[in-house]
Amino acid sequence: MRIKDIITKSFRSLRSAKARTLLTALAIAVGSFVLSLTLSASNGASQYVHRIIEDNFNPSELIVVKDKTVLGKVNTNSPVVYNPTSTNTGINNAPIARLGDSDIKKITNTPGVESIRLGISVNLLWVKSATSQKYDGSVDAFSPYQNPILLAGSIPKTLDKQKIIIPQGFLQAFGFKTAKDAIGKQITLAISEPVNQTTLDTLLTSPQSTIAEIKAASTPQTQTFEYTVIAVAQKPTVSQPGTELYMYVGPSDASNLNDISTIGTSSYHEYTYVYALVKNGANKNTLNSVASAIKHEGYDTQSVADTEAFLNQIISILQGIVAAFGAIAIIASVFGIVNTMYISVLQRTREIGLMKALGMRRKDIGRLFRLEAAWIGFIGGLLGAILAYIVCILINPWITKKLDLNGQKLLIYNFKAVAILIVVLIIIAIFAGWLPSRKAAKLDPIEALRTE
Repeated sequence: MRIKDIITKSFRSLRSAKARTLLTALAIAVGSFVLSLTLSASNGASQYVHRIIEDNFNPSELIVVKDKTVLGKVNTNSPVVYNPTSTNTGINNAPIARLGDSDIKKITNTPGVESIRLGISVNLLWVKSATSQKYDGSVDAFSPYQNPILLAGSIPKTLDKQKIIIPQGFLQAFGFKTAKDAIGKQITLAISEPVNQTTLDTLLTSPQSTIAEIKAASTPQTQTFEYTVIAVAQKPTVSQPGTELYMYVGPSDASNLNDISTIGTSSYHEYTYVYALVKNGANKNTLNSVASAIKHEGYDTQSVADTEAFLNQIISILQGIVAAFGAIAIIASVFGIVNTMYISVLQRTREIGLMKALGMRRKDIGRLFRLEAAWIGFIGGLLGAILAYIVCILINPWITKKLDLNGQKLLIYNFKAVAILIVVLIIIAIFAGWLPSRKAAKLDPIEALRTE
């Protein structure tokens, strides 16, 4: 019997038992729906992460640290050896070793390293416009690899001194009616200059020191700086979490502000991380070679690709947890297919006997029932996939609006992956129908025809 005829007959057999077929297919549809939706969410999350990385980092750069805990490589099984250069507190209040001038010089001299970019973020004492009250704020060194969407103004290739880029979130606070209105206006930044401990200790030990002198020396001094707004950055669709309200200045200004806020302290000219630009870093082998050389010097590195892979690994874990529920539904549906096919064999025993009596071969009988199971897998997989597609279309606008993603979709339907999923479900259904199909193929035609 031709395959085409067997396929047609298997479909007709299922059509004659619509309710049973549909109920069995719906069990598979549940698993197909969950897995299709999981694939869509995973695809959307991966693209979201990729855009964050792409819009903020250079793939030819390496993040270089002295302390592995900065990159999330935490060892809590043994105590940490004291290090006098550890000045920051990290996970579980453990000290973090920072990079000093000598470290930066060593990294710069590593073969293959083209330049070093300091990782600077300065917490301001306060920030205000000419007409606003004071606000908490932070400034970062603007990276030439950042690609913000601007509401107004423009960013030159090299950010000039005393120029600043402010985020959309500060417009109303600063009293600007529109983004265009902010361009050219002055913003005041205040930095708290640390207490000079040496001077204070001298005054405290000197019998000639007055209370006024000691009080003045122990009071942090405030320095203010005037900056001109040259651009207003739109609230980004994708950004590093926690950086939405960062203001950006040129690297030299950021370094100057950081020096003022840390001078006289153990954090002066020390950095948690730096960015090392690798010559021909677009070549993965070259990047890995330089990373190995830097690690050999006693530091740890992480590439942009490593960062993206780490974030995607977290997404994959969450995806796996959700997918497990879909897999459970599919496993349950396998028993439903087996049960349905066995019932079909029992109900059609005389029909099977007649087909055999008319010359239909055992392998064709087995094929017929396996194809019926395949049809159930296909119908269930297709129903779940279609439902997931509809849900993606309906929910995406709501998610985008709720999370204020500015058009970014978090459920991106992957037709190719879903098509592969349906094929896998068909194969699973065929295996589920294997035992019932063997039973049908082995039926004795004479005994089958005698069955009432």
